[in-house]
This record gives sequence, structure tokens and C-alpha cells, in this order.
Amino acid sequence: MRSLLPPLILITLLAAAGCTGTTPNAEGTADGSSIVLADSAEPTTLNPLLGYGGEGVSKLYDGLVEHRADRSVRPRLAAEAPRPSADGRSWTVRLRDDVKFSDGSSFGPEDVVATYRALLDPASGSTERARFAGLGGVEQLDVHTVRFALTEPWAAFPHLLTLGVLPSEAFGVPLKDVKPVGTGPYRLADWRKGDRLVLESNPAHFGGEPAIRKVTVVFVPDDNTRAQRMQAGEFDGAELPPRLAQPFGSSAGMRVVTHRSADLRAVTLPTAGPVTGDPAIRMALNHAVNRKGLVDNLLGGKGSPAATPIPDTLPEFHDPAATFPHDKTQAELLLDQAGWARGEDGVRARNGVAARFTLMYPIGDVVRADLATAFAADARTVGVDVQLAGLSREAIAPRLAADALLHGGGTPFDPDLTAYQPLHTGNPWGYTNPRVDATLHTGRTQLDPAQRAAAYRQFQHAYLAAPGMVVLAVTQHTYVLRDNWTGYEEVVDPYAHGALSWGPWWNLEKWTPR
Repeated sequence: MRSLLPPLILITLLAAAGCTGTTPNAEGTADGSSIVLADSAEPTTLNPLLGYGGEGVSKLYDGLVEHRADRSVRPRLAAEAPRPSADGRSWTVRLRDDVKFSDGSSFGPEDVVATYRALLDPASGSTERARFAGLGGVEQLDVHTVRFALTEPWAAFPHLLTLGVLPSEAFGVPLKDVKPVGTGPYRLADWRKGDRLVLESNPAHFGGEPAIRKVTVVFVPDDNTRAQRMQAGEFDGAELPPRLAQPFGSSAGMRVVTHRSADLRAVTLPTAGPVTGDPAIRMALNHAVNRKGLVDNLLGGKGSPAATPIPDTLPEFHDPAATFPHDKTQAELLLDQAGWARGEDGVRARNGVAARFTLMYPIGDVVRADLATAFAADARTVGVDVQLAGLSREAIAPRLAADALLHGGGTPFDPDLTAYQPLHTGNPWGYTNPRVDATLHTGRTQLDPAQRAAAYRQFQHAYLAAPGMVVLAVTQHTYVLRDNWTGYEEVVDPYAHGALSWGPWWNLEKWTPR
């Protein structure tokens, strides 16, 4: 549903409302035991093997390990840190013995084995299987221990052990029919698809029952509508674009917080297209785009320019010299040399093919729409015509190999998890580059931290020589919170964030009412 008010009118109303004081909790609970949050995207499933909680924060499930605010991993269902073998080809995990699932059944190594074997079984249809391509198998060693066998050393593997674990008894039915039973601090109470999802606290959780005993997540895809409903007092928290969040800073009882992230925004350039597949077009667009202008003007400074998929939130791997200078003269020269000549309308063409392509973005996403518009304007100045298409996510998916996308992705936990899938051979847009493949493989399999860092710096420069997309920026995430609880802890967000994952509510089970 589209907003009924233009953004400028909405901002004016929000600013005026800042003088009226705070409102009570969205549900009016005096003890702060419930919270109502708004999310832009509804999950399609609550099954971790079908993609739910892929970054390890899911409220319903625990993984063997969890990520902390400093990007490290620490044991969760594991009793101690996972231990690698000397050659790095296996990892052994000792499990806690005080855990139960939310239905009261006991947790043990058979549940871990069943979950990961279902993940690896092609017949199960797990959508997460590709992420675990280097995992060969898993076995139970004793009543407290499991071992994972890898096809080759994989330095980032412990970060993947955040995968939620399901009961072994759950796998007698297709994955889509598996009930959402986990070991997490919350359990499912109600899910009205297309509207909201309600969680209730798990009183038997091994970490203790959360003080916030009811969590309601309302799904509102449109940014402007979400801001209006937040101001109307319907929500206790929501993610909003910076220009819609800013007025809440003057509202009594509200906080506006900003998180750094590894959330990259990039324009994919499918190799199958006669325009997007041309190396000169790719390189020229990377020089034509004004990344600093995008961050300063569209993101209000809430982000940083980026040219490769290794963000500055991975400082030990990021190379600040790996960038494309904003140089329209160079972009024009590259296109001229490649035979793309300007026509009377200013659009270039070669051999009767106009330098024109479609750029998709998720409809209702203000930030991506703004970035797509600005990118198209920069491309037009060098003679490339970019046609914008705001589409549903369902409509975007089948077109990834043919049309460009204002893509989002990234994680602050390891560069392998950020760069390998979008740029190694086998990605959805068809990009392939032997030098990029080789450096990504070295970064994946090398266990020495210094040698890994060197490999990812080499990767960045190999990518710059023949880019596969136009990386634009690393965004920051802006949230509005009702200031009725303590426990907020700032984190560096991955791409996947919101009411049910990262963002301010990543550690909601630790929050307490003021």
C-alpha cells in the first residue's frame, strides 16, 4: 500500500508532533512486558533450513554459536568454542546438556546431526544448501559431541554454525511443513500472514525467560506508511530511512539510533545482456557514478562510498585504495574507444544496439529507489540510458540473469560470506573472472589471518581490473525506538536486519522495562 501523504508533508507533521510529548507503549502495558515493532519485510518461512534467521538472530532458534556485538562468535548451544583439526578439514563441537526445545523435548547431538544432514540432502530442498557447499558431512561422536567434515579448509566455517537447530523428530515431513520449534528465547504464538507475527517468551530457555514476554511484529513494506503509523503510536520501534527517521529525534520518549553496517548497495550487471555484459560499459559506469555524492545527498551522510564488496566495517580486510575515481571524462573515453557512439538523443549505440538497460529495485524501498534514480542520472551523463522498474521481490527473482538490480547484501562477520557468492563463478548474474575466483578461493581456504588479509586485498584489485557490478555504498541503518526499555546495545548490522533479526532488537531477550 502506498503512502497517502507526500514525504515532505509527512516530515512536517512529524516535526510538529515532536512537541506533544511521548505516547504509552503501543499495547498500553504499564509493566513493559510487551513490545510492538514494525518490519518492512515479512518472512516467507520460519524454517532455518529455508532461510529464516540466516544471519543467526531469529528469536525462535539458537545455533551452536552466536555472533556478538564485536563481530566475534561465542558458544550458544555449544558448551565451548568449536575446535578445528590440525589440517582445518574438520571442526568438533561439544554441546551443552541443559537445553530443551520450546515444546519441552530434550536437545542433543542427534538434533544437530539431523538438522545438518537435512540441510545437505538435495532431496530436502533446503535453500541454505549453497551457503554450506564446503560442508561434506556431520557425525555424532558421543552423547555430547558432533564433528563436521569439510571438503577443504574453510576459515569462515564457524560463522555458519549460527544456523538454527531443529528437533530430529521434525524431519518426517517436507521442510515447508516443519513446525517452528526451536530452543530460542521465544516461541511462535500467532502468525497472521500479510499482517503480523506474535511471539511469546519461552519460560524454559536456558538463558532465562525474557522480561519482554510478548513481541508483536507488524509487516509494513512501505517506508512512508511505516513512519506515519509509528507517529500515530501503533509501534514501539521501526526501521526508517534517515529523512523519515530524523523528525522523531525531537519527540519526547523517542530515540533515533544509527548503526554502521556491512549492507552494500550495488548495481548488478548481467553478463548475458548486450549492454550490461560489455566490459567497457561496466568500467565506464564505475567511473561515471558519483559515490560520495550519493552518500552525502541521498543518504544524508549515513553511509560510506564503496567500490568493492569488502566494506570498511571489515577493516582488517578492506583496502581503502581499492576504488574507482569519479571521472566522467575517463568514462566517455572508454565508451568511445569501445565503439559506443552518441546518437542525436544523447544515448550511445553500437552496431544498432542502444546503450540501454533496465534497472530493477524493490518497490516501496525508498533508499534503493533513490539510489537507482541517482545512478540512472549519472549513467545518462555519459550516454547510457537506464530504465527504472520498481517491482515486487517475487517479480525480481526470475529476472536476475537478464536485468540489472539495485542489489543489497553483505555481512560484517567474514569477507568470505560477503564476497564469495555474489562474485565467484556461479553467481546469479553470470559474472566470471579467473583472478577473482582464485583470490576468493585462497581467502576461503587459507587459515592464517595475515595471509587471508593479503588474499582479500589481492581480490579487491583483481576485481577493480574487471568489475562485475557497480558497487555504490555501504549504507547505515536508522531506527526509531520508544525509550521505555534498557538493554539496547549498538552493533554493526549485516544486510539482513530488522525486528526479527539484527538491528536494535538483536538482543531483545536481554531487555528490561525502565
